[in-house]
Amino acid sequence: MIDVDSDVFATLTAVRRVWAIGAVHGDATRLKTLHAEIAARAQRGDRFVYLGNLVGHGTNILETLDEALAFRRAMFAPGMEAGDFVYLRGAQEEMWNKLLQIQFAANPREVFEWMMKQGVEATLNAYGGRTDEARSLLGEGAITITRWTNALRASTQRRTGHDELLNSIKRAAFTDNRRVLFVHAGIDPHRPLSQQGDTLWWGSGYFSAIDAPYGNVKMIVRGYDRRHGGLSMNQWTATVDAGCGFGGRLAAACFLPDGAATEWLEV
Repeated sequence: MIDVDSDVFATLTAVRRVWAIGAVHGDATRLKTLHAEIAARAQRGDRFVYLGNLVGHGTNILETLDEALAFRRAMFAPGMEAGDFVYLRGAQEEMWNKLLQIQFAANPREVFEWMMKQGVEATLNAYGGRTDEARSLLGEGAITITRWTNALRASTQRRTGHDELLNSIKRAAFTDNRRVLFVHAGIDPHRPLSQQGDTLWWGSGYFSAIDAPYGNVKMIVRGYDRRHGGLSMNQWTATVDAGCGFGGRLAAACFLPDGAATEWLEV
């Protein structure tokens, strides 16, 4: 059920421990504090997975991505590879990607308004876009809308490293022994990973019903819970979301390759 050959899924190799970081939602201050806590506890062979929704909702989107990139530079040690730092696609990253292609939507105005209500407005504003400008041009045809989305793309490219990070995001990640699977929000346990589609970022309702192994996977870890219920773990699943961006704290947990959690952090 794990699609090891697809380049849309990340494999963490030579794993000793994996730090899983929950949804940040543009709270750069908490992310910086969390990074300091992790750095003080990090060990050789640690790997790092950001479980989606780095952006969206918050007021410090650009600073959040800058902090994620700075932490990667600071923690990168001899023998490590770029793939030892994984960024998952969350609902916010998915909507941002769709916004940059909104000229292809059948009803761009309707899609745009829905995205704004879901928190994408914060990311749009961060990269210099304005909702009033967007609303005025979304009815002017595909050519005009394409000019606008191209300008947004150019804005992300001007911020060093942002375009690279946003284009490197994966749908899910797993340890090389296939025992721990990392997802953004949910997974349908009755379908293989290649057929999950939007379930990975919108299907949180499936998660609480998981009561058996998912193939060979011993532990499924997610970083977003729409109820923001805090850190939790049972025999098969773990949730790393303490409500960051919604008045709560930023959470992270450290997992061994067998799925056991060794550390839990909230800042």
